[in-house]
Amino acid sequence: MPEQRRVVALQFHASANEWREHARALLADDVPPENIDWVGPDDRGLFDTAPADVPTHTSTAHSPSPSPRRTPGPSDVARASRTTPRVPRDFVDALPWFLSHSDPQRFALAYRMLWRIVHGEPRLLERITDPDVFRLRDMHSAVRRDHHKMKAFVRFREIDAGDGAPAFIAWFEPTHYIVDLASTFFAKRFTSMRWSILTPYRSVHWDGDALNFTPGASKSDAPDDDRLEALWRTYYVNIFNPARLKTDAMQREMPVKYWKNLPEAQLIAPLVRDASRRMDAMVDAAPTQPRKRFPAPAPLPQPIAADDLDALRIAARACRACPLWEPATQTVFGEGPEDAETVLIGEQPGDQEDLAGRPFVGPAGQVLDRALGELGLPREAMYLTNAVKHFKFEPRGRMRLHKRASVAEQNACRHWLDAEIRRVKPRRIVCLGATAAQAVFGRDFALLRERGRWIELDAHTRAFATVHPSYLLRLPAHEQDAGYAAFVRDLALLRDAA
Repeated sequence: MPEQRRVVALQFHASANEWREHARALLADDVPPENIDWVGPDDRGLFDTAPADVPTHTSTAHSPSPSPRRTPGPSDVARASRTTPRVPRDFVDALPWFLSHSDPQRFALAYRMLWRIVHGEPRLLERITDPDVFRLRDMHSAVRRDHHKMKAFVRFREIDAGDGAPAFIAWFEPTHYIVDLASTFFAKRFTSMRWSILTPYRSVHWDGDALNFTPGASKSDAPDDDRLEALWRTYYVNIFNPARLKTDAMQREMPVKYWKNLPEAQLIAPLVRDASRRMDAMVDAAPTQPRKRFPAPAPLPQPIAADDLDALRIAARACRACPLWEPATQTVFGEGPEDAETVLIGEQPGDQEDLAGRPFVGPAGQVLDRALGELGLPREAMYLTNAVKHFKFEPRGRMRLHKRASVAEQNACRHWLDAEIRRVKPRRIVCLGATAAQAVFGRDFALLRERGRWIELDAHTRAFATVHPSYLLRLPAHEQDAGYAAFVRDLALLRDAA
């Protein structure tokens, strides 16, 4: 006796969950693909008069009548979940995509592949030359393309919702059943808007909190124009470049089938038609020579009140005396007690200091903290600053590599350092690195020759210089211990002078 056929009537165009419910029950009953007729919503009329002896069922109505091949019910689904073999993750992930294809055979293809996977072909998806696999991949790609086009070509129009709050409607005609797949993108992209996207088979609405789905609509349900579209068309005309016109490439990215619903599309034909004339006019026109531009002179530093570090810090944020402020994240000013007896001056902020807005918080700062800790010198009792207040760097891929500030850039920052020293009035100054030492002792100062010895600046203040902690980090591994020991010996001058 031939196997009795099954008719599976699906309520939704592209519901992977609904299809999976039926597929599990059918697998549990060991029903082969050739004995199943899958009927989507658009095919329902073909089976309105199905023979009485052909089991027909949907995902919400299960026949309780006994029969040799009865309709899957809740118990069947539960049993199937326990007995159905595991399938590859790639197949499960692809289901929502190729079930959204408009091919009426998509449900049958999916079940046929599932049947093959659990009946001896677990690695079926790896056989890309298999006709079923090739077809699945092709359908998957087509749906993804349609999904991408929907995200690109949906155009919202503002409407009066009657409650005073703005609302927006878009009409779109997808090739495949992708509304459910694309709806989460629009909910995340336009979270603060109330909007609806109408399509011929299904519509989606966002109220600011949740997505709601309703049956399909007609184009007449969406407005034809709104007050912003004239501005959009003006913008499109002005960005159209006839010299870069590539009609074939444009039609690949913006297929003609979408033009009827795009406000700018009505301009494409005349713009393309006029492109040649505009190109000739550009060639015939005499070239224009731009006026030579000279950089504006750097503003002279204004007198700064030396008795208020907070005022200095605020003023430094607005400094434009050199170009270093443009690529930097922020000004990195000094920090510490205003009456500190010791001021430590570095060269310039590094990458982490630029992001944090504080001096000596990166790797070099950690070396300095370690050395001060070994000597019993509390960092919090000192005022720490830099000779240059902005991070100068050279982009290298995703990294920002430190670059030495030029003499002009160092001089532009000099008055900020002088103002800090005048306000703090330290008894001792430590210059970390050549840039800091030359800012205090002059351009002729030779760091490696003069390091580690006190130099009187005036009757109240004396200073010495040593290497910058970052110098130690750049030393070869076999030299780092000796370099660090010499650095600590230099800083010990502070402890001995206390």
